[in-house]
Amino acid sequence: MSTDTRQVDLVDDAVVGNLARAALFAALTGVFAYVSFQLPVTSVPFTLQVLGVFLAGAFLGPAWGAGSMTLYLLAGAVGAPVFAYGAAGVGVLFGQWGGYLWSYPFAAGVVGLAAHGTGDRRDPREVGLARLVGGMAAATLVVYTFGTVGYAVVGDVSFAAAVLAAAVPFVPAELLKMAAAVAVVRSDAVVAR
Repeated sequence: MSTDTRQVDLVDDAVVGNLARAALFAALTGVFAYVSFQLPVTSVPFTLQVLGVFLAGAFLGPAWGAGSMTLYLLAGAVGAPVFAYGAAGVGVLFGQWGGYLWSYPFAAGVVGLAAHGTGDRRDPREVGLARLVGGMAAATLVVYTFGTVGYAVVGDVSFAAAVLAAAVPFVPAELLKMAAAVAVVRSDAVVAR
C-alpha cells in the first residue's frame, strides 16, 4: 500500500484562491461596517458596507461574490463583530436593519452577473462602465428592497414610511459608493487575478 501523497490535490488551486479572495472581501466588508454613524433623519445607520458588496461582485463574479457576502453574514452570525457599530449575532440579522444584511449575497451576485456574465471571471477593468454602474444600480435596488421590507416588518411601520426612513436618505451616499467602487475597479494599482 502506497502512502505517497505528493501528487494528490485535495482541493483545486483555483478553489483555494477563490476562497481566499472571498474571505478577503468578507473581511473588507466587515471593516467597512465600522464606518457607521447615525443620520438625524432615520434610525438606520449609514455605513460603507455596500461598497464592500459592490467590490466583491465586481472582482469575484456572481457566485464567489455572493459566497463572500454569505461568509460575511455567517461570520457576524457566529459572533464576529462585523456588522454596523461592531455588532454581531443572529439577533442583528433579524433586527431592524437585518433586511439590508440579508440582501448582500444577492446584491453582490447582481453586480458580479452584470460585470462578468455567467462565464469565466474576467478583469473587471475591462468591463464597460455602463454595465458596471448598471449592475451597481440594480444591486442598490436589491439592498433597498430587502432593507425597506425588513425595516417595515420589524419596525411595524407602513411601507411608505419605511421607504422614507430606510431608503431615501441614503441615495446620495449610494451614488458616492458607486463612484468609489468604479474608481477602485478601474485603478491600475488593483490586480484582478
